[in-house]
Order: sequence, then C-alpha cells, then structure tokens
Amino acid sequence: MPPVLDLSRTAHSKIIVSPPRINLRKAASYNHDRGPLSSTSSRFNFNHLVFSPPPSPGLPSLSPPLKRSPKGFAGLARPSRIIRYALFLVVGLVGLAVVRYLLGFVGLVLNYNNRNTGVLWWEYTSTGYKPVEREDLPNVITPMVFLDKNGKRAWTVFVPEGRESAPTAYEISTACAKCSRSSSYAHSDNFVDVREAREGGFIPGVAKGQLGNGVATKSLPPCEKSLTFVLESTSAGLGSTLMMLWIAYGIAKDEGRAFFVDDSRWAYGKYSDMFQPPPDPLCSPPPRQEMIPCPHHARHLIASSTSSSEIFSSVRSSPDHPSHSKLRNSFQLARVGHDALFHLIPDDASYVEQRTRELLARRFPPKTKGTSPGLAIGVHVRRGDLHPFELQYRFNYIPLQIYADTAHSLIDATLGASSSPAKGYSFTILASDDPTVYDAAELPNSVPAQDRIKLASKQHKESAPPDRKFIRKFVDENIGWEGGFYTTMFWNLGTPNQDPKTGASHGQPPANPLEATLRLRSLVGRAYLMDLAVLADASDHVVCTASAAGCRLLAVMMGWEEAMEKGRWVNIDKGASWGGVEGALHK
Repeated sequence: MPPVLDLSRTAHSKIIVSPPRINLRKAASYNHDRGPLSSTSSRFNFNHLVFSPPPSPGLPSLSPPLKRSPKGFAGLARPSRIIRYALFLVVGLVGLAVVRYLLGFVGLVLNYNNRNTGVLWWEYTSTGYKPVEREDLPNVITPMVFLDKNGKRAWTVFVPEGRESAPTAYEISTACAKCSRSSSYAHSDNFVDVREAREGGFIPGVAKGQLGNGVATKSLPPCEKSLTFVLESTSAGLGSTLMMLWIAYGIAKDEGRAFFVDDSRWAYGKYSDMFQPPPDPLCSPPPRQEMIPCPHHARHLIASSTSSSEIFSSVRSSPDHPSHSKLRNSFQLARVGHDALFHLIPDDASYVEQRTRELLARRFPPKTKGTSPGLAIGVHVRRGDLHPFELQYRFNYIPLQIYADTAHSLIDATLGASSSPAKGYSFTILASDDPTVYDAAELPNSVPAQDRIKLASKQHKESAPPDRKFIRKFVDENIGWEGGFYTTMFWNLGTPNQDPKTGASHGQPPANPLEATLRLRSLVGRAYLMDLAVLADASDHVVCTASAAGCRLLAVMMGWEEAMEKGRWVNIDKGASWGGVEGALHK
C-alpha cells in the first residue's frame, strides 16, 4: 500500500488541498474547443500567447497588477506629458524652419547657376550685411559670391566699369567690411582674383577678359603685383596719414609689390607740392577694375587710412627674430617707407639742411677748442583738438613746465649736475602747432625749428588805424592760429564766408576745395614737415607726447637704435606709448 501524506499534524492545517478529482488540464473553452495545440499541427497559431487562462484559484498571482495612469481633472493627461509634447512641437517647428531656409538658399544659388543672370552681392540691410540676388550690376565696389567650375562657392570683388578715378575712402572701408563677411561665408581660400573671375565668365554682363584702362599709360610691362595708397582721409591731420603711407610702402617692398600713390582727392593738394616723386617701380599700373581693397592676398591692392586693419594685417612677429615683436616690425616697415618717401621738395630740403647746420654749430662755443659742445633738446608741443592720454591732463594739455623740466633733466644727466661751459651753449629747439607757445615764459632759451613758414597768431597781426575822414568800413575779425591745429579751422582755410551750417564747420571736408584753399593747406603741411625734419636731424634728444602722430613720426625718423635703444626719444605722456599704425596705445 502506498504511503499516505498526513498533513493533519502540521502547523499549516488550514491549507486547502485540491482533491484528486480536480482536472488541471486547460479547459477546452480556452482553446476555442479545438483541443490541444501543437507546433506541428496545422491548427497552430499564437492565440495561446494572447489569451492565457486565469490563474489557479488557490495560488497567488505571479505578476503584479498593472498600474493605471492617474488622470487629472476631466480625464486630462499629466502636465509633464503636455510639456514634453510642447517641447517636441517647438523643436520640430524650428528644425523645419531651418531646413526650409537652407533649402531655399541652396535653391537660390542653384537657380543662379542654371540661369547665369542673377548674382549674390553683399548689401547692407537692417540686420547687417547679407547676400542679395541682383539682376543688374551694382554701381559700387562690392564682393560677389558665385559657384566655380567645381560647383563650390567662391568669391571675388567687383569694380564698376568705366571708373577712371580711385575709390573714395568710404568705398574702401565699406568694401573691406563686406569682404570679411564674404571670406567667412565662402571661405577665404576660395577667393578668385578679378582677372581670373573675368576670364572665367563668373561676372555676368562682363565679357571674358574685358578690363578697363590703367592709372597711366606707359610703354612699360604691366606690374605683376602692386599696392596703391590713396592719400584721401577722413581725418584732417597729416601725421597719421604719413605714418600709414610709410608702413604701406614697407609692406609693398617686403611683398614684392610695385608701389603707387594717388593724390587725386588729398586735402593737402598735390603730393609733388610737398614731396619728391616716389621711386619708379619700372612697370605700368594695373587697370582700375583690378585694383581692389581686399583681401590682402589679392594681386593688386588699393588702400587708404580707412583700411589700415586690412592692409596692415600682415604685420606680425618675425619668425626669424622672435625678439622682434609686431610693434617693432611695424617700426622697421615705417622706417623703410621713411627712407624711400620722405624727400621734401628741393627748396624745403635745402632750407632744412641749412637750418640744421646752423643749429648744430650753435652748440659749440665760438673760437674754443677742446670744449665739449652743448646739447640741443628738441621739444614738440601738440595742442589744438588733440589731448594727451594721461588721465591728469586728459581734458587739457601737459603743462609747458614739464617739457622744460624734462629738457633740463636730460642736460644735467648728460653734462653733469655741476655748471660747465657746455651748459651755457645748450638750448631747446621748439616746434608746435600753437604759435603762442614760442613766446611762453616756460621755455625762454628756445629757438624755432624753422622760420620759413610761420603760423600767424591774432596778436601778431597788425591792422592799419582807421581813417577818421571816412565812415569805418566793416572788416571781418582777424582770425589767428591760436590754440593749435583744429580740424574745423583746417577745413575752412581759404573760405572765410563759410556757412556754419555746412559740413566743413563740423569737421567734415568740403566737397570741392578751391585752389587757394589747397595752397594754404599745402603751406600748413610744409611747415609741419620741416619742423619734424629739423627736430630729427638737429636734436640730441626729442621730448614729446606719444599721443601725437608727429611725436611717433619723430621716433621713426630718428631710427630704432637711436630713439628706443639709446633713449633719445623721450615720451612724457604717461598714458601712451609708440603705437605705429594704431596710434598711441594705452599701457
């Protein structure tokens, strides 16, 4: 007899034991009355995976009950899900807009490439410079974007046809601003020079190879590379333009470019009225349509004081001489330009040479041998509308007493603090844009750098006494050069009846200056240049403020070794230093 399991003595007497009669086979109703299923049977399907029988009536469920998502008010979904759906919707709309914009622009470019009638020009809109499709050719200098033969984006600079004059300073600065956008849009390496763009037919409406006339007709071969400097400037001052001219020549010389000067709109008149002609490059100037302001690696560049950041971007630290900084390289380039271009007209050059000999001889005691000569301290005082960078005198001028004390300190440091015969023959050479400085009590023992061209002051003007027999005729008040160089006064030279409402009275140059006005401006410029030339040649030391362009020019004229290494160039503006093209730099 088989053993019998006795559960009556266990602690779990309440366990229900199913009687043996209970059949544990799945009911036929759960199999749709078709009997058991087999994987080999033709009646096999997956219903048994979908419809499972209820759990055993006596055993707990093996899987936890499904949790139902709670619903909010009126059966709405949870707020977090709404936020997720909203974010997905916003991201989708933004992505759709971006894709639509890109497809539209690509279609625009492809449409242009197929039709070859429209061109993408950079134009200024309310949101900045943007490429705009145009059917006609613009009448300004501007970059253009096109597709090259390989289907890649490239760009060039378009110059309108029929131009015989150089672009204005405003056109040059505007074109440079557009070039920076084009180089980033179509990549700077994808620039196509003007000649190649015309020969390739990438400029619509222009015959292949069609070019305009050059600056001048010469029986010389065309220049392979060139740089033309336009002397027009929005600033009335001569010093900054002269500094940029010198550095531009140094860059052209360093890059093997022919150098040309354009003075067609110079505020000081003709270049030949102040300087001797620049060195002849022995080649013919390029056509106007090939002279473009940017990029720097273009074959034929045209520059002005308004495009200094573009042209002078090549000035960097010397790889061969790591100790030579970018500032020193700028100085050396300016020195190259000075040596080649700073040659005054014969009359002024002869006067400067004679004046320099007189001042050098003045340092020696007469009929005395073996006595040390005195010192000549050059003093350059800039006033007018330019103020020093030093905070203490930012809205005024550095006192003349500081100039005098600095000059005396240099004499004492060189000749000794005790009295010596050489000190009696030491003096200061004075140059200033303010004629009243020459009579100042702070600098009694001083001589003017030059007296060939003097700036008159009101107190030096003598008027004839009125004749009492006749009614006094109205005469305009005498206007002198008191206070120094002012932009408004310079623009109004030769135009005493200038309407104060015109642009000239607000520091802007008149459109068409008279010949008499240009002659007066040329005289002012010649006096400025002769002052600098005498100070640089006849002075043992030069005292000036680096915030003035004339002071920085003097350092270049003296040379790096004499001015910087030997300390002959003394800057008394504590807020500035020699800054080259950028001007005076704050420390």
